[in-house]
Amino acid sequence: MPKVSFIIPTYNNQKTIRNCLESIFNQSFTDFEIIVVNDGSTDKTRAILETYKDRLTIIDKENGGAPSARNKGLENSMGEYVLFCDADIVFKKDALEKMVNVLSKNPDVSYVYSSFRHGWKKFKLNKFDAKKLQKLNYISTNSLIRRRDFPGWDESLKKFQDWDLWLTMLKSGHIGKWIPEVLFRAQTKDGLISSWLPSIAYKIPWFKNKNIEKYNTAKKIILRKHSLDKTD
Repeated sequence: MPKVSFIIPTYNNQKTIRNCLESIFNQSFTDFEIIVVNDGSTDKTRAILETYKDRLTIIDKENGGAPSARNKGLENSMGEYVLFCDADIVFKKDALEKMVNVLSKNPDVSYVYSSFRHGWKKFKLNKFDAKKLQKLNYISTNSLIRRRDFPGWDESLKKFQDWDLWLTMLKSGHIGKWIPEVLFRAQTKDGLISSWLPSIAYKIPWFKNKNIEKYNTAKKIILRKHSLDKTD
């Protein structure tokens, strides 16, 4: 059985999936399997995956969103650890090795996460802090998780599925550990982040933006679900 299962949901990622897969094939830690869930792609994504068919497992399904694709991939995986990898991620060569080493040496930790880059922006993140996690989402989906502690993805959520996951695990006493290094980057068109805004923008009451409105609505749903909507 593989030590790690990479589970990659993909929908119309023809521009990024190849670089993502190549970065995984080039990892210094090689005890892993790759499961790609093609979530109803209509571009050339499926054709690209076919060129790698001898090196990974391809699962085709009707489009249902990333959470359902991730859960489908998990059903068909075997690894002791799982890494739900976005289809636009490019890992550093030693990323998986470092993540596995940290989990192996910390049996009380359920998942490890690292800093990363998104285009030109560096997201440094911080040490695990339960109180901070209850107030805001600061841990990436692309983290290595102990399979035995993983509760599944909530397929009803449209945003903040990762935040919901970490909060759900926290309720069961499962905590994470930060690796203070940039271990991967997200590919973006021309190196830009079209929807990214500086954090201060979310704190200005008169600043109006469609993304901020969606952000605030989704945040309220998560806080309500985890009974944190009255937390100071």
